[in-house]
Amino acid sequence: MLSWKEPKNNRVAKLNLDKQEADFLNQTIHHWKTEGLLDETTSNNLLQSYEVKQFDWRRLAQYSIWIALACGLIAFASLVIDDAILDLIAKLSDTPDIIISIISAVLATYFYFIGQKRKNSNPERVFSNEAILFIGVLFTASAIAFLGKVIDNGKGHFSLLFLLSVFIYGILALRFSSQLIWAFALFSLGSWFGTETGYQTHWGDYFLRMNYPLRFVFFGVFLSALAILMARIPRFTLFKNITYVIGLFYLFVSLWLLSIFGNFGNMEDWLKVKQKELLYWGLLSALFSLGIMFYGLKKNDSIAREFGISFLLINIYTRYFEYFWDITNKALFFSILALSFWLIGSRAERIWNLKGAKKSETAKLNDS
Repeated sequence: MLSWKEPKNNRVAKLNLDKQEADFLNQTIHHWKTEGLLDETTSNNLLQSYEVKQFDWRRLAQYSIWIALACGLIAFASLVIDDAILDLIAKLSDTPDIIISIISAVLATYFYFIGQKRKNSNPERVFSNEAILFIGVLFTASAIAFLGKVIDNGKGHFSLLFLLSVFIYGILALRFSSQLIWAFALFSLGSWFGTETGYQTHWGDYFLRMNYPLRFVFFGVFLSALAILMARIPRFTLFKNITYVIGLFYLFVSLWLLSIFGNFGNMEDWLKVKQKELLYWGLLSALFSLGIMFYGLKKNDSIAREFGISFLLINIYTRYFEYFWDITNKALFFSILALSFWLIGSRAERIWNLKGAKKSETAKLNDS
């Protein structure tokens, strides 16, 4: 049995926990007390060693920074469409592209410098520091775009600019240990993949007999596998989760689009077939979501679990609107849906309780 040992100064700094974390600890401590692993005094002392946060200021800061960036982008867009600004841009239209590229690069360097300086002096200001780096990312994109106009030879091979941005953002992400910049590197990689396969087919509908959604299924699998490999390399461990999330995002969105459009490369061909002829793509998407969901449950992988559950629901609702919206009673459909998920939940709860009972029996046998 565990017992509490009072600190020499009789004062314990309380942990400041979220409500979910505190609820988990409450249940754990009460369970240990019930099983005889903790005595009354130790249990009470542990329960008094933490407190629930009154307000999640960290999350407020995160959302506020996101809203500020969104408002900044809207303000920039509003300026661009303003007549006075358009007149000013027209007057500056003779400015060489290389000059604009250099100015953008200089501004990007400035914001990266300020962002890194703030990281070193105020590392706790995570979101505002990332926001400054984000502004640097935007100017980097501007510098690359205008550089592309300078070196354009008329062949339309602009996918090379996306490939260049992949390397630039990747190096910057490693230099500043920024997951935000790494995310831009991955989205640039996706843009390069899409435009390069389009360029290689002269912007045809298919690449190796695959339309765009089917191509990005394989791209999503590649990024997800890359994330698993990155976990084994210490230098890239920081970027494992963001790579995993973006990889699954590419994968599941592509599967969902396939469930709607199938492997058709243009709207004319798609409109010639009935939606029920594409049902097998919907079944494939649903089975994949179920597989990832159960994998996440078995391996305690919250990212895979939540992607699987979310896109399974999206798939179900999509099929409903495609096939049953006009012919099925709405109350009946949602009742069937509720019943099915209740059965799944009950089964999962039964399995969870059986595992808990087995653990308790094992613990009692070990004690005896």
